[in-house]
Amino acid sequence: MDKKLENSKKFVDEFKEFITKGNVMDMAVGVIIGGAFQKIITSLVDDVIMPLISALTGGIDFSNWFISLDGKEYATLAAAQEAGAATLNYGTFITVVINFLLMALVIFCLVKALEKVRTSVKKSEAMDEAETPTEKECPYCKSMIPIGATRCPHCTSELN
Repeated sequence: MDKKLENSKKFVDEFKEFITKGNVMDMAVGVIIGGAFQKIITSLVDDVIMPLISALTGGIDFSNWFISLDGKEYATLAAAQEAGAATLNYGTFITVVINFLLMALVIFCLVKALEKVRTSVKKSEAMDEAETPTEKECPYCKSMIPIGATRCPHCTSELN
């Protein structure tokens, strides 16, 4: 019985270590933010893009593009669903594909912008490192010595 308890404790400890690692937490935050971001994109598609497409195409409404599988005709998808008819909702699928493409476009633009910022920061850090001197000249013997030296290793003079 002690062996089982010991194995259980070891398992729990390993799980705690796994769940508290930075990568898992980062992933969890990313999933939560992604879910919230998906709602924004869905609203953009449903409330902005689709009405614009509908206006530009003379009133096409993708949400009512469907095929009733019971062979009857229905005026709207809502009417078909209310009647309990099985439907093939290809208009909804088109909306979801547009939603996906917009999400992919936004993520692509964000990644591209973040990469540009990261590259700019790296260049700035590299320039700062290149400009920061690591050596100085001894005022007495004119030898190059480390910047933090308090005594010249060549002439043993004390430096300010």
